[in-house]
Parts: sequence; C-alpha cells; structure tokens
Amino acid sequence: MSDEAAILAANAAYYRAFTSADFAAMSRLWADDNVSCIHPGWPVLLGRQAILESYREILRNPDQERIDPRNETVMVAGDEARVFCVEFVGGAALAATNLFKRVNGAWRMTHHQAGPIAALVEEVVSQPSSRRLN
Repeated sequence: MSDEAAILAANAAYYRAFTSADFAAMSRLWADDNVSCIHPGWPVLLGRQAILESYREILRNPDQERIDPRNETVMVAGDEARVFCVEFVGGAALAATNLFKRVNGAWRMTHHQAGPIAALVEEVVSQPSSRRLN
C-alpha cells in the first residue's frame, strides 16, 4: 500500500470512529505525544489526555451530527502527512486539516482542526488529490 493510500485509510478510520461513536477506535488513531486539536468553537486542546476526553464527551452525545468528509487531499513529507478535506456536518461545511505522523510503521493522528467555510467551493479541479513533498 502506498503512503497516500495508507494515510487516506487512517483518515477514513478517524471519520468511521467518529460516525460509529467508537471511542476505543478513536483512541487508537491518536499518537501518544505532541498532539493538538481544535474543534469548531473550542479552545486549543493540547496533549493526548485532553484530546481524548473531548472526544469521549463528543461521542457520548446522542444528538451528535454525522460527519461526511469529502474532497480529501493528501500531502506527504517523509514520515509526516496532512489531509485536507471538507466536512459536511448537519448542513454546514467545515474546512478540516488532519495531520498524521508515521509511528512504528502506522499513521497516527497528531492534529485535527475544523472550522466553518464562508463560501463553499465544491471541488478544486486544479489541485491533485495527493502530493509528495520531498
């Protein structure tokens, strides 16, 4: 499996864990250290414990809207990668960035950030779906 495919698989696993409210799966996706997260409307969360506690609370919410990621674009630089996508949540569109780091051969999330998009662009046709930065 190429790095790009493995990173997209890790990114898809993140959204599956979210959609299925699977805290154990969410926990397995995050790296152990040097992690950060900014949920829409939340302050910056630093450290694995704070981040996982935020997901525990979010995943416990029975009214949590489904998140549908689209237009994923991957950028890889050695053992680090970024995935940019649009999250559709309850009729709103959010620009999202998910950062990953290769840890012991597996891609682990090190940062997630999502925020509202003022004007939605359906698809950027001039950008490739993945890029290697070396």
